[in-house]
Amino acid sequence: MDPTGELLPEAPPDGGLTTGAVARLLGVAPTTLRSWDRRYGLGPATREGGRHRRWTAADITVLRAMCRLTSEGLPPGEAARTVLAGTASSGPVPAPAARRAPGRAPSDAARRDCRGLARAAGRLDGRAMDELLAAALDRYGLPAAWDEVIMPVLHAVGRRWESAGERYIEVEHLLSWHVSGALRRVSAQPPPHAPGAGLSLLACMPGETHSLALEALAATLTRQGLPVGMFGAALPVAALVEAVRRTGPDAVVLWAQSAETASPTPVARVEAVEWGVRGARRRPAVLVAGPGWAGRRPPGARQVSGLAHAVDVLATGAAVR
Repeated sequence: MDPTGELLPEAPPDGGLTTGAVARLLGVAPTTLRSWDRRYGLGPATREGGRHRRWTAADITVLRAMCRLTSEGLPPGEAARTVLAGTASSGPVPAPAARRAPGRAPSDAARRDCRGLARAAGRLDGRAMDELLAAALDRYGLPAAWDEVIMPVLHAVGRRWESAGERYIEVEHLLSWHVSGALRRVSAQPPPHAPGAGLSLLACMPGETHSLALEALAATLTRQGLPVGMFGAALPVAALVEAVRRTGPDAVVLWAQSAETASPTPVARVEAVEWGVRGARRRPAVLVAGPGWAGRRPPGARQVSGLAHAVDVLATGAAVR
């Protein structure tokens, strides 16, 4: 059920709602609506004085379909084509197509976006990084933007830092800060939680300080209305065990960037946590993620290969044993 449907009047007053009113209704930024209008033609049927947007009930129905598809992980461009096709045929908006196949090469546009973001990072230009990150997230959707633009640039900057020593570490730190901010903005106005969705806890392994990939996962799950507990970097194992015991999650995702932090002992301790009444005790499903786990998956844990895979597993409940 779309919660905005109950709030939307059958005939918006004065011939339509303003962009700001529609943005508040749908829980998106006004700049997003203007971007969808400019890039994809998802604009209002009428404009006050020929310039100011006034959105009718039919316009808002189209926007609600766009919000639903993008929250399900479809890139905005593809979601817009799906919405427009459904509108043209006067039929229901079809379900989104399958996500980008793992391992597919980035498009030429994604490569250009990578170069632009890398250059802005090299210049320490925070404003440009914010604009480029927002554009990439809007253009591709979060999972594809992470895989095709953000992660390649983070890897490239990391390799540069490793080869240049302390001379380049400021670039990595500033880029990471702006990526983190962009991910938080994506999940700032989440939709209502999906009915029956179980809680997922996300945490880095003890001693692991690289948390951006988990932030991307948390933002994606939040945008899909799935409940998330995000604990971030270097959570001590005793604190992690206590958090699992207190919240009773369906799944726990543990991130390790390096082999040094990919220890099986904390995983085993999390897997052993139980809660519930006697005779109906439950344990969490444990997923391990990150390059540190390559070739060393702990017994009993499930390994996920990337952002899209982790989202699929958690969103469908496939992680729950």
